[in-house]
Amino acid sequence: MREQILSIVEKNSRIEVKELAIRLGADELLVANELKAMEDEGIICGYHTMIDWEKTSIEKVSAIIEVRITPQRGQGFDNLAERIYKYPEVNSVYLISGGYDLLVSLEGKSLKEISSFVSHKLSTLDGVLSTATHFILKKYKDHGTILNKSNEDTREIVTP
Repeated sequence: MREQILSIVEKNSRIEVKELAIRLGADELLVANELKAMEDEGIICGYHTMIDWEKTSIEKVSAIIEVRITPQRGQGFDNLAERIYKYPEVNSVYLISGGYDLLVSLEGKSLKEISSFVSHKLSTLDGVLSTATHFILKKYKDHGTILNKSNEDTREIVTP
């Protein structure tokens, strides 16, 4: 049942426990207890709202930064990754394979603000060898949700 609960709440974190229980064909109290247990165990780490910022008047710039670092003896990449994810501008940090070690996503009010963060805070950390900044120009799909759905033609087809 855990996998089913997780699949549903991953797509709709606002679903009510009653509705979740109905969809699972399970007792509401059992589902509520299972959710609480998964939160306590750290399986469910939080609930988030996805916002299409382009549809608001709030200016936001997003970027993905590739970071090459020197791993620390006995601790690998963990300590430096922790130092990076503690910055409030940083949304996510991933250890990745390939030419870079970490993938960092962040948001700011402007290109200049993000560039300043990378050059003055991120690049100057001990152990950071190099960075490559990629600004996100447009989001089409995020966390499985299509953001810019094309306008479907809802007119009826008329045939002679």
